[in-house]
Amino acid sequence: MSQALFAAALLDPTLPCPAGLTAWNGADPTRRLAVHRNNVVVSLVDDLADTFPVTQQLVGEDFFRAMARAFVQHSPPTSPVMVFYGEALPDFIAGFGPAQALPCLPDMARLEVARVRACHAADAPPLPQADIDMALSHADRVDELRLVCHPSVGLCQSRYAVVSLWAAHQDAALLDTLDTLDLAKPESALVLRQALDVVVLPVPHGTALFAQGLLAHQGLAMAAAHAMAADPRFDLSETLRLLLAQGAISSIFQP
Repeated sequence: MSQALFAAALLDPTLPCPAGLTAWNGADPTRRLAVHRNNVVVSLVDDLADTFPVTQQLVGEDFFRAMARAFVQHSPPTSPVMVFYGEALPDFIAGFGPAQALPCLPDMARLEVARVRACHAADAPPLPQADIDMALSHADRVDELRLVCHPSVGLCQSRYAVVSLWAAHQDAALLDTLDTLDLAKPESALVLRQALDVVVLPVPHGTALFAQGLLAHQGLAMAAAHAMAADPRFDLSETLRLLLAQGAISSIFQP
């Protein structure tokens, strides 16, 4: 019996018990496999519930666990490092029929994935204000500057108000505001780690696009131009002050 056959049977209750499987005490291997199968799936579902607490709160525990079970069978772990298991869940939710009644759900899951990534990202010291002031003082080379984001920086850009929705679920006192929340309002946020705390920082659309450009290794001028074209309210100076104050920039590169 191969490990692949055993793993497949472990996660798919429709498959028969693999031939050649025996129990040490002579018990029925089919029944023992069923117990083991249930324990494995329950453990994986528990892991997903820990990673996606607000996603679960939005749909309820029963619905989430049923959806998570379907995901486990569809996308079992491929690595022994379980901290990032579930990164494919947002896309799975987007195609999961019973979840279509709540179209913001995939983006909420993406926000929670970004928080996990930020939590476990590498450390790096933030860029001091003096360093970027010095670089910007050379006006003839500003267009060539490249700002490097802190390793923990991620983005959430959604057609829905998932940032406000997530924030409301962090404070019981804010849950009363959900009745007045316009879910159809697009929102963006930077997600990053400050010391040991993961921060979800609401930002304007232009700021999110600028950060997206930096994450794609665009130069300062190109990232700013794209942000300005999409959001006329974008202010480069204010955005740089915000990113530096939040520790979102770790270095600056000038060819």
